[in-house]
Amino acid sequence: MCGVLTRPWRTPEALWAVGGAVALVLVGVLPWTEAAAAVGKGTDVYLFLVGMMLLSEVARREGLFDYLAAVCVQRANGSATRLFLLVYAVGTVVTVFMSNDATAVVLTPAVLAVSRRAKVTPLPYLLACAFIANAASFVLPISNPANLVIFGERMPSLLHWFGRFALPSVLAIAATYGVLRLVHRTELSEPVATDIALPALSGAGKLAAAGIVVTAVVLLAASASGTSLGLPTLLAAAAVCIAVLVRKREAPWALARHVSWSVLALVAGLFVLVEGLQRAGVLAWLTEAMRAGVAASETGTALIAGAGIAFACNLLNNLPAGLIASSVVTGAGAHPLVQSAVAIGVDLGPNLSVTGSLATILWLVAIRREGENVTGWQFFKVGALAMPVALALALLGLLLQAALLA
Repeated sequence: MCGVLTRPWRTPEALWAVGGAVALVLVGVLPWTEAAAAVGKGTDVYLFLVGMMLLSEVARREGLFDYLAAVCVQRANGSATRLFLLVYAVGTVVTVFMSNDATAVVLTPAVLAVSRRAKVTPLPYLLACAFIANAASFVLPISNPANLVIFGERMPSLLHWFGRFALPSVLAIAATYGVLRLVHRTELSEPVATDIALPALSGAGKLAAAGIVVTAVVLLAASASGTSLGLPTLLAAAAVCIAVLVRKREAPWALARHVSWSVLALVAGLFVLVEGLQRAGVLAWLTEAMRAGVAASETGTALIAGAGIAFACNLLNNLPAGLIASSVVTGAGAHPLVQSAVAIGVDLGPNLSVTGSLATILWLVAIRREGENVTGWQFFKVGALAMPVALALALLGLLLQAALLA
């Protein structure tokens, strides 16, 4: 995991995750059959990611991002703070209804195009995408695939979900916005270009935009029915891509060539690393510790578990951390309050480091592809302020909302 976090010599994160997984097998810590089974556990995640990356690429190719960039700049009316608020609001909507990975993959290129068209420093707007992708990821169950991992078959109904997470979500989103505005107040005083012509959106571009909306509806329907998100996402994305390619009479190879397939290898490696922790007996120890903690103080355990898993996500990545947390919470028979606190920690904790969540890694891949970069130190300087504040408020909001509904 150290290699994934630090990327020595600028090597890809996937190389270190896969290398660590292979090392576990070679040294005999994990039989290859169990490693293969661990890779198989991520099938739903792989399908979901491929679908989102295909949607992003077809939207980019058809000029949808450039069109959205011009609309945002025009609506800003020369104000950087208004442009920043617009980007943050759009990121919130995309995260809530399409997942945080969609914000990273689909929205980030559009926001980078926005900053370039507006002739402003791109960093605050890019960070807004990354931070809201995590801060708004527990508004709905579909807002973060990690939610499905944590709750599994015990997923609350939408009504009960709102009963738990409405107040914590509002506090997390507002606090994150406030910190980002404060940290980037200098950049957000820059003038924004106003002489931006609105480009025409082609028929294929309109088709891609409609496909993204339809995909969001598919995800909501899948979540409401308790269906896994991976296959519906891939099928919806494939249908959009086929429709665009048929309309333009193009072959799919160019489209597929620009998908970041290495991300799938990274995720597979992380699943294997989690399996190694299970073999080492770490989960059994954590389960017993949580069971004892709940018996002593449910509220205290909820706060400790939420904060602990939030920081752990930045060592393990939130996807494997969510898998571990799910096993521990289920094994300990923990109360919904503890489970909800863990979900907040897994969703919000990754705002501390650039490799804390899969969404943030996808965000990093997206901006590097466009010729930009954000270093781990640049991200951490903001995250060290934004994440603890938002986490503390969200956990306190969870306790308050639970007390009001009791």
